Parts: sequence; structure tokens; C-alpha cells
Amino acid sequence: MDLFSSEIAGSKNILPKDGIVNYYGKLFTTKEANHYFDCLMTTIEWKNDQAIIYGKQIITKRKVAWYGDTGFEYTYSNTTKRALPWTTELLELKSMIEERAEETFNSCLLNLYHRGDEGMAWHSDAEKTLKKDGAIGSLSFGAERKFAFKHKETKETISLILEHGSLLVMKGATQTNWLHRLPPTKRIAEPRINLTFRTIHIFE
Repeated sequence: MDLFSSEIAGSKNILPKDGIVNYYGKLFTTKEANHYFDCLMTTIEWKNDQAIIYGKQIITKRKVAWYGDTGFEYTYSNTTKRALPWTTELLELKSMIEERAEETFNSCLLNLYHRGDEGMAWHSDAEKTLKKDGAIGSLSFGAERKFAFKHKETKETISLILEHGSLLVMKGATQTNWLHRLPPTKRIAEPRINLTFRTIHIFE
């Protein structure tokens, strides 16, 4: 089932069951969204992502960065990253997202997709260090891209278009029961930046 942003209110859960996903649409004017996109492109310490799959190291085309309240570590796809200190713009965005979503976050994983042919396969964000059933605030800048969910048991799918300067929040049992992905497409040649604000548990 496809959903379109003009039909979605932030308070409405777009999932039919077993999770909560709210799409708030655009939070910024085009000028504001362009400003943040340009700042993120130039101030973030972007690096190619690395993953170890079936014992082989894979270096992705997309670039990533990891920021947080402190220099704690985050492990996914068998790789570990240490958080960098917040930039001024990231703190501004975090404050806005926390107010709108009525949630708090202590870290942010950023992805830079240079073109539409760079995407993300089906997965769920269920690492042990993530807060159980905690919220993930996903902020998008740049090229508008399709984003999809698939129920782990029924295989039912839901998709929508993430707009320039828009916010999507996943919470509750979403990561337990649903997969999500960013499908690749050859129709888009412009870059997209995605910020996923999260809450990481710090284990002593």
C-alpha cells in the first residue's frame, strides 16, 4: 500500500498493527531545509560505511557519520563507531525533533546517499544498545525518496515518499515486528541526507 504525505497527519499511525510510525511531513520551509542540507554536507565528518558480511569487509558507496552526547560506541553490521561531539546545527535539529516528537535522544546516525541508486536493504534497527521500543526520529533533506515497511510475518508492505525537510518517527514495537528499507532507483540523480536520532544505552 502506498501512502502520500498530503494524506498523512503526524498524529496518525501509518502502520496497521504491531508498531507505531508517525509521519509529520515538512517541518521547514524550502529555504530552511536548503540551509540545513548545505550545512550538513559541509560540516559533517562523512566517511564511507563499512560492514562485515559473511566474513568479508564491504565498503558502501553511501557515507555515514555518528554523533552523540558523549563518545560512546555503537555497533551494527559487525562494525563499531565512536560518537563525535554534536555540531551546532545537529543540536538545533535535535531540539526541534524532540519538541515535535515529544521524545528525547542522545545520538544521531547520519547517512549520505549521493544518488538514487544508493539505498538500504530490508532491516530493523534492533541493536542491543538501542533503547527497547524507543523512538527513532528520521529527518530527511535533499532528494525525495520512497521509504518502505514490511511486516516480518505477514509480509504486508507500506510505503511513502519522504520529503525534503520532513520528519518520520518510528517507535513502540515497530523494530520488533517490521522491516524497513530505502529502495534504490535510477530515476533520482540528486543526493539525500538522512538523520536518525536515537537513544543509546551506555553500559559501564
